[in-house]
Amino acid sequence: MVFSSHLFLFYFLPVALAVYYLLAGASQRVRNLWLVVTGYVFYGWAEPRFVLLMFATTTLDWLLSLVIARGQWRFWKGADSGGCPSPQASDVSAKRTCKLALLVSVVSNLTALGFFKYFHFGVEAWNQLASALGCSSATFQTSLHIILPLGISFYTFQALSYIIDVYRGEAEAMSNFIDFSCFVSMFPHLVAGPILKFSFLAEQLKQRTLSFDKFARGVAFFLMGLAKKVLLANPCGKIADVAFESATRTAVEAWTGILAYAMQIYFDFSGYSDMAIGLGLLFGFVFARNFNAPYAATSLTDFWRRWHISLSSWLRDYLYIPLGGNRLGEARACLNLFLTMLLGGLWHGASWTFIVWGALHGAVLAGERVFRIQFPHVCLPLFARRIFTLGVVLVGWVFFRAATLPDALEYLAAMGRIFPPQTTLENLAGWTQQPYLQVHFALGILVVACGRQTWDWTQTLTVPKALCVLAVGSTAVVALLTQDYNPFIYFIF
Repeated sequence: MVFSSHLFLFYFLPVALAVYYLLAGASQRVRNLWLVVTGYVFYGWAEPRFVLLMFATTTLDWLLSLVIARGQWRFWKGADSGGCPSPQASDVSAKRTCKLALLVSVVSNLTALGFFKYFHFGVEAWNQLASALGCSSATFQTSLHIILPLGISFYTFQALSYIIDVYRGEAEAMSNFIDFSCFVSMFPHLVAGPILKFSFLAEQLKQRTLSFDKFARGVAFFLMGLAKKVLLANPCGKIADVAFESATRTAVEAWTGILAYAMQIYFDFSGYSDMAIGLGLLFGFVFARNFNAPYAATSLTDFWRRWHISLSSWLRDYLYIPLGGNRLGEARACLNLFLTMLLGGLWHGASWTFIVWGALHGAVLAGERVFRIQFPHVCLPLFARRIFTLGVVLVGWVFFRAATLPDALEYLAAMGRIFPPQTTLENLAGWTQQPYLQVHFALGILVVACGRQTWDWTQTLTVPKALCVLAVGSTAVVALLTQDYNPFIYFIF
């Protein structure tokens, strides 16, 4: 089930909201329980079997967090009576228990993620290596067909942030299973983010308020996100799909295709984030901002402060800093940046194209850091910095979108082609030159270049803004009912 579907809009969401507001006079825990129920229904709609996987990992993480919490204060009991170990001995034992519980949680979560997401990629990589070394007998053949559970990358990262924060003492373990389950399974951010740290939602899970202002802003957020998805991302996606799937293309068509994909992935994911934030507000939650005009970035470092902010924050807090961050010298800091983005690329997908995408971003981020240190007084013109950043991002998107590395390299060659190919496809030109698609493509570029961010625009809602939201949202709903092309890019991650 996706947000931009008639099933969600006209059936699931109205029922979920109606029951939730009927429970407004009930305790917070009862409302959390309803969110758990709706989250599991939402998650299990396409494949009910994976509900058991999420329930199992949620239960294990909750129990292990209680073990860690108990271990953190157990040494105090050693001072209560002479029959107990000394506080020092108990302290050592408690620390070992906490570390073991953390290790079990991290290993179990990453094992589940690794098995479902990377099993086939690992087998393929091993077979390629064995064949290259002339050891064909060492290849591994399997008929096992593994389906990727919806959103496993997102809820796994959220669960890991919780258990790590509890271990670090930065969050209090939740004693109630319902409240913790609500954090993991809340459907607005369950399958595609934002990836919210537990400390950000901890107090809201215990106490939150419903208000007209939250509801109004939530509706505005949701409808503007739906419009981004349906009116901008989907038309741009059609252009991008035809450009990438064509056997031959001119340089203009290749650049049109990658620009269209840049628009598609931005409006698709930022639109989903807007809808998720809006849904959170409808249920009384305030989520964190996830996008802030990323294509206006003046460096790749700046880009990652604006694009998928919740993911970049997670990678910084739970990967880059634990690797040593910038505490171990500049060379190590550059290496940590590269490794963080390399693993971030692998997180997005089990493919060499995603690894190259992560490596590209990591190398440029490290290069920018070196440049800032070696040439602190050199400042390129703003226009040049934006063009360079956008160029790196677009080259990266080629690897992100292409099915294989050869396909990506061929597409990059087409982007740099001076002379047109000997044969061209009229189908490609016909698609990219359709007036409907061209208008929406141009509108997307205009919104990126001049439009205000939804987060800022909805801070205050006036009557004209409300009318604009209703008009745009109604248009999106009507268009949704007539479209047969409605993919959600980040659902595959």
